[in-house]
Amino acid sequence: MSLLKPLVSSPAKIAANHRNARKSTGPRSARGKAQSRLNRLRNGARSRLYQDLMWNLMDAPPGAVARTARAAMTPELAAHPLFAELAQIFCQAEVEVGLKWRANMEGGNSQKDCF
Repeated sequence: MSLLKPLVSSPAKIAANHRNARKSTGPRSARGKAQSRLNRLRNGARSRLYQDLMWNLMDAPPGAVARTARAAMTPELAAHPLFAELAQIFCQAEVEVGLKWRANMEGGNSQKDCF
């Protein structure tokens, strides 16, 4: 007795899949398609907010990346995974550079809080 499900679907199941696919095809009008193309400019890595945050973090003084990130991001941006990830990446990079610098200068290994 095989534990795998049969690969053949019933005609009723195939018809139901076709009906559901027709309902969820995304925007159909030219206006809807044009609007959906712009979503990444508002919410994604090409948005002005993302670019501004990235430049703010790049220009942050040494040791102040986490503070700069908290000051630059609204609660809504901080909750967005893309923006939170960017702040985390910059903060981790600052911590790693600081640890390497300290290890070279002092011969020690200390940890620092991050965003």
